[in-house]
Parts: sequence; C-alpha cells; structure tokens
Amino acid sequence: MLTPRKGRGARSNASGRYERFAIEAFDDGWTEEEGPLTKLETIVQVEVAKTIISRNSSPDISFDQSINPYRGCEHGCIYCYARPNHAYVGLSPGLDFETKLFVKKNAPQLLEAELARPNYHPRTIVLGGVTDPYQPIERGYGVTRAILEVLQRWRHPVGLITKSQLVLRDLDILAPMASRGLAKVAVSLTTLDKKLARAMEPRAAAPYRRVEVIRALAGAGVPVTAMTAPIIPALNDKEIEYLLATVAEAGAREAGYVLLRLPLEIKTLFREWLKEHYPDRAARVMALVRQTRGGKDYDATWGARARGTGPYARLIADRFKRAAARNGLNVEKTTLDATQFRRPYASGDQLDFLDAQDDVWT
Repeated sequence: MLTPRKGRGARSNASGRYERFAIEAFDDGWTEEEGPLTKLETIVQVEVAKTIISRNSSPDISFDQSINPYRGCEHGCIYCYARPNHAYVGLSPGLDFETKLFVKKNAPQLLEAELARPNYHPRTIVLGGVTDPYQPIERGYGVTRAILEVLQRWRHPVGLITKSQLVLRDLDILAPMASRGLAKVAVSLTTLDKKLARAMEPRAAAPYRRVEVIRALAGAGVPVTAMTAPIIPALNDKEIEYLLATVAEAGAREAGYVLLRLPLEIKTLFREWLKEHYPDRAARVMALVRQTRGGKDYDATWGARARGTGPYARLIADRFKRAAARNGLNVEKTTLDATQFRRPYASGDQLDFLDAQDDVWT
C-alpha cells in the first residue's frame, strides 16, 4: 500500500505562517501497528477570481504581466518558489500545496473583459510564472487552453513556462500564433537524471519527455527557451554543460537558469527532502547554498536572488554562459509582437467589414 508521501514532493505539512496555531507531527507509538496510511488524493476547489492579469515591477523578472490559471501545483516540485503562497489561503506550503489546488474557471471571461478596457496596453502575458499552467488537472479543466483561445482571437502575445508534455495538445493554437510572432514557450528541464527528477519533481514529465517537447515545439516553428532551473549546488550543477548541449540539439534557441531559491517555508521543506533522499550530501549542498547567499539560506535582494553571489555563484554563471555560447544558444532574443493586438469588441459594438472578415485566422 502506498504511503501519503509516495508520489509527492514535500515530506511534511506544517501550518502556514499566518495561522494562529501550528500543527506539528509526532510519533505516538501506534504507526507500526496501524500500518501505512492511505494515499493522499488531490482535492480541487473552484476559485472565483476578481481579476486575472497579475502585474509586477520587479527589475529582475523578464515580464511584467502574467496569468496563473491554478493556485497550487500537483507536480510537487520540492524547490518550487510558489509554495509559500499557499499560506495566504490558510494552507500549508508543504503537502497542501500539491494536494489542495484551486482552479480559476472564470479566467477566460475575465481576461477578455480586461483586454477590452480602453486603457489596456498590450504587452506579453506569461502563463505559468508561478504555477504550471499544464499541471495534470489542466487535462480536465482546460482553463489554459481557453485562455490561449482568447489571446489567439485578439492577437495578443503570450509566453508559456511549463515542464509538461501537455503543452503539445495546444500546438494547433501555438504554432499559428508563433508564425505571426505572437507565442513562445519556455520548457523547464532541471536534470536528465531520471532518479533525481522522480524524487525532486514527482508528478512532472520525465526528463526525456521534456526534451521531446522541446523538439516538437521547435519543429512546429514555436521559439523555445530551455530553463535549467533551479541549479542546485552539488546536486544537479554537474549537468549544466550536458543539459545545454541536449536542449540545443533538440531545437531550443535560448536558455536560462536560476540558482536554488529557499525563501520562507521552502528552506525547511527542502532540508527535510534532502535528509530523506540525499543524506550523504545534504550538509554539502546546504553549505554551498549558503556560500552563494552571503552565509544565509536565502538572500531576497533583487538581482542576487536569482543568481546568488560569491565565487561559487560566479563559477556557475561562467560555466552556463560558456556552455550556452558553445551550443549556439542566446544568440538572439525572441521578442513578441504586440502591435497586432485588436481590442475585444464591447457588447453592442458593430464590427466593420474588414474586421468581420478577419475575425478568425489560422
């Protein structure tokens, strides 16, 4: 029988930081007699969103508009920097984050309404800046596809970030958009080691599947960026050169990376995960992490939070830059075209003849 931890990333489910009382696990002596607990199921709730486009002014983020169709993520990546967000809704950034999910079913309608506002100025919208828009529950809810249909209809540029092969389902939308300079996709590929990937990203697509996704997208004319993120000292940093050679051969045009980030509750969750899966190198990993964070587990300073500081961080940056150049990556940045945007028609507006003829395109 499976235990609750099987197929999940986090090892614990501590209370969120805003809760009045903390829940703490302990051994009451009955565990062995009762046997293993049943498998944790995924619970999905509908969230009625009031707005759908999130905006940020962070100088070290390459986009300022994003949409996240889902809150929480079933992929269960132990390193996910979105985990602490679950505390805002009274849930744990641990197992709750990957088992108690929220779907914004009204996202497509909200998006169309926001695009129709007279003061809206089109700029690339990124899907998946926080949680994966193609996590497993997208197969049933289809919110990401519905959002893409809205963006396609009004010729709005879109970027996607995912580690799921489900993105290929929407090639019928993405390929025509890409041909007009309106779409690009970033595929997250953290490791090519199947054992490490299974432990670290338990419900995400296998590494070789993600390479296949890069190849299929590139073959369909969709610009692809490979995100080798996060790079974890003494765990997957040895793969930098191999990863970049692999994604370049598959057709990626660009590549980026982020050094492991451990804000708020993630540092405790990650330490628990390390102790269970890699006890022989846990101390070494954390020592190197602190070397890149000024002696702390994490430094939230803009600029430094994504790349780290110190000799080890500079070594990773230099290796990445050299490997990217050697494989022909990052030669030219893909810029999407916002000039084609057409504002949605308000109810009762009369379409002129040319717009009516051109309302649907492929």
